[in-house]
This record gives sequence, structure tokens and C-alpha cells, in this order.
Amino acid sequence: MTGDVMRFDRLRDIAGRYDAFFLDQFGVVHDGTHAYPGAAAAVDALAGLGKPVLFVTNSGRPAAFNEARLARLGIARSSYLACVTSGDVAIRLCEDGAIRLPQDRRIRCLTLSSPGDTNLSDRLGCISVEAADAADLVVIAGSQADHIAMTEYEERMRPAASRGVPCICTNPDRQMLTPQGLVPAAGAIADRYAALGGVVTFVGKPYSEIYAAAHALIATVQRPRILCIGDSIDHDMAGAAAFGAAKALVRTGILAETDEGVIASRVAEKGLTVEHHLACLRW
Repeated sequence: MTGDVMRFDRLRDIAGRYDAFFLDQFGVVHDGTHAYPGAAAAVDALAGLGKPVLFVTNSGRPAAFNEARLARLGIARSSYLACVTSGDVAIRLCEDGAIRLPQDRRIRCLTLSSPGDTNLSDRLGCISVEAADAADLVVIAGSQADHIAMTEYEERMRPAASRGVPCICTNPDRQMLTPQGLVPAAGAIADRYAALGGVVTFVGKPYSEIYAAAHALIATVQRPRILCIGDSIDHDMAGAAAFGAAKALVRTGILAETDEGVIASRVAEKGLTVEHHLACLRW
């Protein structure tokens, strides 16, 4: 390791300082397939304090889908107040007109995500299309970059980007965990769309709308009294800082193999202060 060795806090020692908790999902509680050892017990322990626990997650899928997955991984629905997803927030922004969509026709939507995920398109009543040259809207909600090359994504998106078709990215994460390691996530694909000339609206961490949606559920809790726990400097830590909450960086997930000196440099480059470092989400 390089640089100073960081001191890791224990969750049980710091939880009493806060009145609510915003938990990231992937990389903190589970790896997409399995819950991390001790994570379910840690969520239960936080809930046992009588303080609200919310999952705030960059998932293009609805809350119900994520709640079912958490339940399969041993996270009881009774242990948290709500699951606030970037997909649900995007739907609300579209319905409220904060994200402007064509109003003169039924929208033809190209969705790039994991198999079977056309959540935003379906809920807005769009017509799903497979070809970018037929799309009025592009939704990037997930990634299959573990077996689809980024150049292939570029070629598929290019006809829409060249026509100025708007894009909504409902998962701004740039990296994701897979059994093969870290690969580009939906946010990285959306960056390529922007590089091709398309205009992208990102919904999710680190952007403010998802934090506002979560905070509305616990409006009486002051922001500095909320602890946001995540594994991403660019999304979880930067988003929490802009929101005005306290931050705990977990050393699982996308940072599991990252040198402490590199982490310290990246935190400093972002101009962030991370109040707590956790080896993992364990009580």
C-alpha cells in the first residue's frame, strides 16, 4: 500500500451519531449475486436503532424489483423504510415535465439495459424499438459490457445521436461488478452517446433529484444527520457531499482492489472530505 494507512471505523461505533441512513445497494450490501457477509445483520442492527434506513440506488428498475432482490439476499423488507431507485425518480421527472418529452406522438423508445428491462419505456407507454434510426428517445438503464463491446454500443447508438435524439440515463454508474471483474456500466455507455453528439439527462447519484426524493420521505431529518454509505467516490461520496449529508466509504464493491493511496488521491482530487471509512458493511 502507498500513503498513510486509513483508519477503519466500525458501524456500531458511529451509527449513534446519525438520525437516518441512506444505503447504496450494489457493492455495499451485495455484489449482484450474493449478500456480503454480515451485511443483512448490519441493516437489521441499523433498523433496530429505531432510525429510518433507506436504500438509495442507481437502478433503472422499480423499487419493487429491487425490494424482491434484497429479500432473496436476506435483507428483510421490514428492516428499511423505502427503496428509492433512479428508475422511479426518472419516471416521476418525466411525468412532472422536468424531463421534456415529445408530446405530439407516441414516443418510440430504444432501451439499452440488461435483458428484459424496458421499465421506463413501458411505464411511460412508449413503443419499444430496436433500431436507433427509428427512436424518438434513447434510455440507457443498464449495461451488458461484460459481453458486448463498447464499440458495438457506439455503432448501435450512432444513428440516434447523430439526429439529436434525447437520451435518459437512469443509472449513472460508470463501472459495475461482474464475475469477470469491473466493466463499463450504463453511465459509461451514456458518456459514449454524449461523445457521439447526443444530449444525455442523467438521473441518479450523484445528481440531486434522487437525494431530494429520498429526503422527502424523512423531511424532518436534517441533512448533516443523515449518513450516506456507499462504495463509489464519484457517485456516493460526491452525491452525498452535494446533498449536505455525512459520508461513509465502504471498501467493498468497486474499490475492493484499489490501493488506499489511490483512494486518498481520488478523494482529494474531488475536493471531498469522507467522515468515515468502513472495511465492509458489518455491525
